[in-house]
Amino acid sequence: MRVLGLDPGLRRTGWGVVDADGGRLRFVAAGTVTADPRDELARRLADLHTALLVIVDRFCPAEAAVEETFVNSNAASTLKLGQARGAALLAAGLRGIPVAEYAPNLVKKSVTGSGHAGKEQVQAMVGVLLPGAQDLGLDAADALAVAICHCHLRETADRWRAAAVAAAETG
Repeated sequence: MRVLGLDPGLRRTGWGVVDADGGRLRFVAAGTVTADPRDELARRLADLHTALLVIVDRFCPAEAAVEETFVNSNAASTLKLGQARGAALLAAGLRGIPVAEYAPNLVKKSVTGSGHAGKEQVQAMVGVLLPGAQDLGLDAADALAVAICHCHLRETADRWRAAAVAAAETG
């Protein structure tokens, strides 16, 4: 199964593609979409959306995973980040790709073991978990971490479902 991970931002949106086969993960590609901060908000969102559609069409993921908005004390920044998330969700939604959303602390914990890990620690662990995914930049590493989180949690959910079906058949 191919998964697209997204770490949305209005200036930089990280993206990463991972192939999952059972418990095995394979790095496919990653990068960062950037927007010109001098452009008006609508133009930046349109550019982000268009770039993500190109990525979705190029890599044909079966599922996508997006990091949820981290709410901070600056309401305007949080709102703008939410708009960037909307552009990312729309790109997947227009192509009929199911999207899961994960809290930043859950993503960090699933990759590093600590929900409060720093970006550099996440980047280092992504490089360990996905050979070939070193030195991609913090935003791309964060996006790959979102994809890894999704793959791990999805595999666990699949195992629970299989165990429930097996129990129902024997009971």
